[in-house]
Amino acid sequence: MKLIKLALATAVTVTVASSAVAGPVLDKIKQKGFIQCGVSQGLPGFSNPSEDGTWSGLDVDFCRTVAAAVFGDASKVKYTPLSAKERFTALQSGEIDVLSRNTTWTETRDTSLGLNFTATTYYDGQGFMVRKDLGVKSAMELDGASVCTNQGTTTELNMADYFRKNGMTYEPVVFEKADEVVAAYDAGRCDVYTTDKSGLAAQRTKLKKPADHMVLPETISKEPLGPVVAQGDDELFDIVKWSIYATIEAEEMGLNSGNISKVLTNPSATPDQLRFVGKEGQLGQNLGLDAKWAYNIIREVGNYGEIFDRNIGPLELPRGINKLWSNGGIMYSPPLR
Repeated sequence: MKLIKLALATAVTVTVASSAVAGPVLDKIKQKGFIQCGVSQGLPGFSNPSEDGTWSGLDVDFCRTVAAAVFGDASKVKYTPLSAKERFTALQSGEIDVLSRNTTWTETRDTSLGLNFTATTYYDGQGFMVRKDLGVKSAMELDGASVCTNQGTTTELNMADYFRKNGMTYEPVVFEKADEVVAAYDAGRCDVYTTDKSGLAAQRTKLKKPADHMVLPETISKEPLGPVVAQGDDELFDIVKWSIYATIEAEEMGLNSGNISKVLTNPSATPDQLRFVGKEGQLGQNLGLDAKWAYNIIREVGNYGEIFDRNIGPLELPRGINKLWSNGGIMYSPPLR
């Protein structure tokens, strides 16, 4: 084997400048002291208000991660409930700062609405729910059915594509508000209710007799759900995106809300853990945030597994492909380094 030496005539030094200057939306957020987050009008497991007006859910918790990253306090969030039809307009107009409302990432939405999808927080797929006494066991038996769904969603197009592809007819029954869809289906105004399968599990809890209804086995679409921001503020885009990834990375490293503080004083902490909590490196500086931004997220909100179990667990939905990549799922964070 012949070894070849390559000599560089000139040494090249590359300097990467970090931008700590807030963009227009992020600057507004910092000035007012809270994040205005657009959520659903009530979807258990994702964004749902209690009787005293306290919001909870997976989408809500990802609003809270951003507040924890920016302010060190996950409570610095105000919520705006939005219908599917009005959600994008609210973000485009500046009525909200971040949209975290079980919203599917599609090419058309990402390129034509002046919006940026950040990262996927829940991988879902569309399904169908029917009354058990209808005697239907498969979506392929729905020819001629009346189908309730939400107006202004990817669900409408997916439904049309599915029936067309399989040579079946159907009668769409659409409503703007999710609760109107549920009420219509529960009252027997349609044979079938279609939306994301997580939504079906959540909305079934609102029916008069949940046990009388079943979700059919077919999954007819890909529905990657996650927060959205308006184009034009790269700093906010980066913060929302990496706040999500921080929860995934923390779970992979075995860090959670109960043990994250121990890393600060643990002489055996790994280099990755030390960077994560801000004791080494400049991850926070790169984002224009405090060095402990990721530490604050996990301390205040928890890792992805905690967020999932707290919110989706009660719906009795399996974690499935939302498991970490190392556990057979597809949840994966780029390296935090």
